[in-house]
Amino acid sequence: MAHRFLGPAGSVSVSAGTRRAGQRLDLETPQQEVELNANYIGKIEQGVIRWPNALSREAFRVIFGVSKGSELGFVNARARYYRAVVTLDDVDDVKRRKLFETTLSVGALALEGPMAALLEILEISEPTPIPRRVGASDIEQIRSATQVFESWLEAYGGGVAREAVMGQLRYSAGLLKATCPERLRPELFSAVGDLADVAGWMAVDANTHEASPAFGFALSCAEQATDWNLRAQVLSSMTQQAVRTGQPDDGLTLAELALVRPDRLTATGRAVLHTMRGRALAKMHRVQETLRAIGTADEHFAHSTPANDPPCMAFYTDAQHAQYTGRPLVDLAILGHDPGDAAHRLTSAAAGHSESRRFYRVAFCLAKLASLTMATGDPLEAAAIGHQALDVAGSIRSRQRKRNIASPPPGPGPTNSPPACSPRWPCPHQPHVDQPRPRPRPRKPPRTCGTRHPPGARAGHRA
Repeated sequence: MAHRFLGPAGSVSVSAGTRRAGQRLDLETPQQEVELNANYIGKIEQGVIRWPNALSREAFRVIFGVSKGSELGFVNARARYYRAVVTLDDVDDVKRRKLFETTLSVGALALEGPMAALLEILEISEPTPIPRRVGASDIEQIRSATQVFESWLEAYGGGVAREAVMGQLRYSAGLLKATCPERLRPELFSAVGDLADVAGWMAVDANTHEASPAFGFALSCAEQATDWNLRAQVLSSMTQQAVRTGQPDDGLTLAELALVRPDRLTATGRAVLHTMRGRALAKMHRVQETLRAIGTADEHFAHSTPANDPPCMAFYTDAQHAQYTGRPLVDLAILGHDPGDAAHRLTSAAAGHSESRRFYRVAFCLAKLASLTMATGDPLEAAAIGHQALDVAGSIRSRQRKRNIASPPPGPGPTNSPPACSPRWPCPHQPHVDQPRPRPRPRKPPRTCGTRHPPGARAGHRA
């Protein structure tokens, strides 16, 4: 074996014919030289390089007179992993399971250091500095970010990007304190308020407590900007949230508060608010008032001009109007009203959302239609529609939205009679005349919280 040092720079040369101790040299192997300079050796000492190439390891073994690279502290983690993998076929199930657990624990330990370093960087990282002056480009960036988050909410739900939208909202709220031309300040408040409204819906979808503060901040921004349409949209969101959480009376108050100055709103904005008002009235079982609210919403939407609508109203399409007006009519149909109009609107909404690839809304409309058909029509047809809804829901990532789709149909109210049953099928609410009443099985009384809940009462869900 031959090796030599080359000059004062700390370089080393070793022949490629060198082999480990106890192995015979192959004299026909061509001789190669590898140079190990001071920089390379320093990286090995610092641990930057833990497994040098074969010739370098051989050079160090020759220099230090050792037979294995492990004696010099060289570690090949990848080789250890593959050695563990190739032995899987030689062990039984119990040992294989134990081997997997050990391998995963080793992988977790390997990630522990980099993960801790990343978290430390995130903790000490400074927020993005707020510019001293805000211009039109900054406002446009806020609106672009809002559109991105809306698309994420539609595709993946609020859980994926909730923290991202809250970070963007925090930065955008800081822009309100910067210097801004007076002519652009209303636009700045409107853009930040629209972003806050989207952030509130992401929090609703993620089932967190951040929804109410976000909606409240959005409403304040709308009022500062004197943006009546954004104010109507935010109050509409708050109305939906109130109805969803089982507070339709508060939702009705918010909807009527938004309609204080209908002359300041576009036709689309007035249609949105009347549909929200109708939804709250339907939950309160005020049938005639609900029908009048839906009719008023139809009249306003017939005169809407999308080109005149602000960005916050861009979501309200024909399909969205059919969905928003169909939902309260479903509640009325459960109470005994004619279900034909509700079924027609939900069918149209599902078709319209399908064209725009809004899969959650398609699945939601089909699920509502299946519930309506099950309660008032053919159960076999309802099952077929329900299967369609589940097929579409397979591409939905949001757990909250999947729960909304899988929610049971609403039951009768506390002061109303059970829903009317189809004459084609036996009534499930009365015992059959030609069949004996089954003997009830003794059961233990269920545990209750002590509060009497009305039968069938439940919280609403956002579409």
